[in-house]
Amino acid sequence: QVQLVESGGGLVQPGGSLRLSCGASGRTFRNYAMGWFRQAPGEEREFVAAISRSGGITYADSVKGRFTISRDNAKNTVYLQMNSLKPEDTAVYYCAADQRLTPTRVARLYDYWGQGTQVTVSS
Repeated sequence: QVQLVESGGGLVQPGGSLRLSCGASGRTFRNYAMGWFRQAPGEEREFVAAISRSGGITYADSVKGRFTISRDNAKNTVYLQMNSLKPEDTAVYYCAADQRLTPTRVARLYDYWGQGTQVTVSS
C-alpha cells in the first residue's frame, strides 16, 4: 500500500513557475515508477510526465521543454517543476504510482493516486 500526497499548487501568472511535490508513505517508494497527470474541468485525465525506478523519463508533447520531473528516493518524493506556464496548463494535478518496470502513459494502469492539487494559470 502506498499513500501519496501532492502539494505546491496555486495561482500563477502566465509565464510563471511552480514546483509540485508528491510525498509517498512506506519504504518501497523506490520500487515504483511515478507519474504526473492532470485533469481540467470537463476533460479526461491526461498524462503529463513519468519517471521510472531507474530515472528514465517521458513527457507529454504539450509540456516537453517546460516541465521537469524528478525523484528523490531518500525523501520518498517526486517533483514536477513547471516553467513557462500557460493558461491551458490550468488543471488539478495528480501524482500516481505504478509497479511496472516501464512507466505507462495510461492512467487506469496506475496502482495508487494522490488527492490532487489545483494549478491555476491566469493573469
